[in-house]
Amino acid sequence: MNAFANIARWREHPDQFVREVFLVEPEIWQREVLEQFPHQQRIAMCASKGVGKTCLEAWLAWNFLLTRPHPKIAAVAVSADNLSDNLWTEMAMWRSRSPLLKEVFELTKTRIFAKDHPETWWMSARSYPKTADRNQQSQTLAGLHAEYIMFILDESGGMPDAVMASAEAALSTCIEGHIIQAGNPTHLEGPLYRACTTERRLWHVININGDPDNPKRASRVSVQWAREQIEKYGRDDPFVLVNVFGQFPPASFNTLLGPDHINAACARSYRQHDIDASPRILGVDVARQGDDASVMWPRQGLLALAPVIQRNIDGIQGGGLVARRWNDWGADAVFIDSTGGFGSSWIDNLRLLGKAPIGVGFSESASNGRYYNKRSEIYFECAQWIKEGGQLPPMSTDGMSQLTAAMTRTTYTFKGDKLILEPKDMVKERIGYSPDHADALCLTFAHPVSARKNSALGDFQSRRPAICDPGYEYDPFHEFNNRANRQRQSEYNPFQGM
Repeated sequence: MNAFANIARWREHPDQFVREVFLVEPEIWQREVLEQFPHQQRIAMCASKGVGKTCLEAWLAWNFLLTRPHPKIAAVAVSADNLSDNLWTEMAMWRSRSPLLKEVFELTKTRIFAKDHPETWWMSARSYPKTADRNQQSQTLAGLHAEYIMFILDESGGMPDAVMASAEAALSTCIEGHIIQAGNPTHLEGPLYRACTTERRLWHVININGDPDNPKRASRVSVQWAREQIEKYGRDDPFVLVNVFGQFPPASFNTLLGPDHINAACARSYRQHDIDASPRILGVDVARQGDDASVMWPRQGLLALAPVIQRNIDGIQGGGLVARRWNDWGADAVFIDSTGGFGSSWIDNLRLLGKAPIGVGFSESASNGRYYNKRSEIYFECAQWIKEGGQLPPMSTDGMSQLTAAMTRTTYTFKGDKLILEPKDMVKERIGYSPDHADALCLTFAHPVSARKNSALGDFQSRRPAICDPGYEYDPFHEFNNRANRQRQSEYNPFQGM
């Protein structure tokens, strides 16, 4: 039978179109979307990571182009590059697999059109500048009208509402119109969030996920990977909710910690043997401006000691303070914030003193792919440490109020599928000061550290009970006095034994 005789059937049954034109078998969740497409004006796909939603968008677009007379389709994504690299690539790939589509349609970098009707039968790629204001965003889809019209909003989780408003306006004058949006649930605002919450009655919403226990799960998501994420981070972790279950994280998850987490950490108490085998790590945040503080925060395993806080000191003084603390405490590693070059002088002076500090740039890549940058990674690692049993100094300790404010009022969101903290300047504006104390403690999680079995600095066991007291205050002469006392006690006594 001639393929064109199937047009009416494919129009009513897009799942049959996919099987017969592309020779593939849709998954369960894909069949649900395909079956609903002819009957639903608005479809929203809320998806976890890597499920293949863009592939389905391409199938729907080709079905609409082939089975409606003189249709117009506009596709938009969060950026022109995103649209080109994802949806447009999928459109090209599926066209190449169908002799029928190659015969009927021409494809360019920004337009697909019927060879016989290039002016009235087409699909176009639309975009808006990253710096566009609301008016410019709304113009992306404005003025587009046809009897058969379709809009595809790819990665709509991060798309401005103004784009959706233009698409909605075009549905008022058509015979048949559709809006298809798909994205990850990474923003608690925008078109996808509204479709899944306040405007749900207007949308046919489909959740697509990699939940290993869901029979309708997307097979593209590795079951092993999904189970590993759940095991490592827990089912309620925001990264797992978004990237495995395809769910929006609750609004309460938009901050790293609650006050109760901090209070519980301050009330904990560990004994010496609980931390003996753990490495000793110093996190050092260097002041950037006159009202900021330079903070040295020591941590050994589950125990965070009292921080050392200094103001208005230069790199020579700061390097000297860190070196003395390094020696007296026997630190296994020292991490210094090198973002923007503010810590460079401290690092250089420590190297002149024979030390090997490790600079950490907050904007550098994270070691764990679930985070957008190093700053996000170390803050989440610190928050997890607090939740899972970390001990903080008493709340009355200098610097604890600043730490509490930063850890309970710093918010996060998603960039793509990665967790990212709000900019530091926004945190400072909200709490009234730079989060230097939180930066210093979080720096102790910059990289994995192993404790040294033997040290050339002498017997640390004799110093540990004092160091492990959460109320411990740094005394640069502590070790010097201990050595002097031991030396006096070992001096020759001619009357000894008499």
